[in-house]
Amino acid sequence: MEARERTVAGVDGCKAGWIAVVASLVETPLEMRVIAAFDQLVASLPDDAIIAVDMPIGLPDSTGHGGRGPEALVRPLLKERQSSVFSIPSRAAIYAEDASFTSLDAWYESHRRASHVSRQTSDPARAISIQAFAIFPKIREIDALLCERPDLRARIYESHPEVAFWQLNGGKAMSLPKKVKGKINPDGMEQRRDLLAASGFPPAFLEGNPPKGAAADDFLDAAAMCLVARRIARGQAISFPDPPRVDNRGIPIAIWC
Repeated sequence: MEARERTVAGVDGCKAGWIAVVASLVETPLEMRVIAAFDQLVASLPDDAIIAVDMPIGLPDSTGHGGRGPEALVRPLLKERQSSVFSIPSRAAIYAEDASFTSLDAWYESHRRASHVSRQTSDPARAISIQAFAIFPKIREIDALLCERPDLRARIYESHPEVAFWQLNGGKAMSLPKKVKGKINPDGMEQRRDLLAASGFPPAFLEGNPPKGAAADDFLDAAAMCLVARRIARGQAISFPDPPRVDNRGIPIAIWC
């Protein structure tokens, strides 16, 4: 396949599973789609597609201050937005609790048990934030796929929307949040749309409604991930750390932008 035809995709988790913004290497966005399972999303793309996803990839046996390592490197860049980068614990903590939950009380009890494992595998000992615990099923989904298919490790990359927007904003943290107290902040969303439009996304595409099962901020995050995937495919992206570390399965640990 010629380079100009190569597909890139930016992916973010959403209520219905995963939202992807799919584009060619050099052209304007092709489409957005929502697919329930990450492996199904990968299967829906060409075999050489580059994928950047807003989800931690690479799970160490133990963690230090600030998480796996990449989190501590990118937080200072984001200033007031750094709380959006969650500290991700060890592989043992992420896999400690993987059952379905029948009640909110069961969910919190599971969080407490996973936090116990996290404290045992971190120095200093650290519990798990509620926000990080909520994305554990999606972390396991990608991790299982990369363990089963090592060939995908050269095509699927971890990124983070606020780090991507930091890069688009000339190495400056975004001054406005996307959400305030859990609700969409229109000014913050517009600030990010402007950066995406300046990077080649048609305004009409950015102003469209996301597919059912995804929120407007999920869509913009996936669009930012698409630009990261394009920079990776072109050899223009940078990683934190550089070079990436790897976990004991050989899976890279780095945030790309």
